[in-house]
Amino acid sequence: MSLQDGRTRTASPPAVVVVMGVSGSGKSTIGALLARRLCWEFEDADWLHPAGNVDKMHKGIPLTDEDRWPWLEEVAGWIDKMRSSGGRAVVACSALKRRYRDVLVGDHTDVRLVYLKGDETLIARRIATRHEHFMPPRLLHSQFEALEEPGADEAPIIASIAPEPREIVAWILSTLNIIEAAAPPEQTAPRPSGAAA
Repeated sequence: MSLQDGRTRTASPPAVVVVMGVSGSGKSTIGALLARRLCWEFEDADWLHPAGNVDKMHKGIPLTDEDRWPWLEEVAGWIDKMRSSGGRAVVACSALKRRYRDVLVGDHTDVRLVYLKGDETLIARRIATRHEHFMPPRLLHSQFEALEEPGADEAPIIASIAPEPREIVAWILSTLNIIEAAAPPEQTAPRPSGAAA
């Protein structure tokens, strides 16, 4: 399993983990599983997009930076709310460019970045099987064109998407040095943030 880590950002467990990658890389799956294992709150940043962004993506129109800034600020606000409240959380967010990650993570040492890395051919096959997601397969190439992989100074955990999701999550937990705090894999997942009771 080709996995790397960056442990220099902080030696203590983070308050928030941002799981990033292009559409179809498994952000929501891995993020939700990671939150379940940790008994932390989970949020999928896709659901924080304004309606106009979702409509553009449905139509196969790539988002511009102007489209993304209000969305990124919304996600960053959610992260800051979790940090300031003493909560612990995982958020799945594409965060394709460095300047986007500067908004979400910045110099916060208690926010860690997990980058799910995979090649375009594999991810395209996965997207082709997803019928209910609002990101059409034809937009995938534009995501790879926009992608700026995180550098070493961002202290990312870089995980190949090839292994099974539970293997990836177990490795992330080990890398974060919080495996002792994790719940057994079979524990019931927490309700996503904002879900109806």
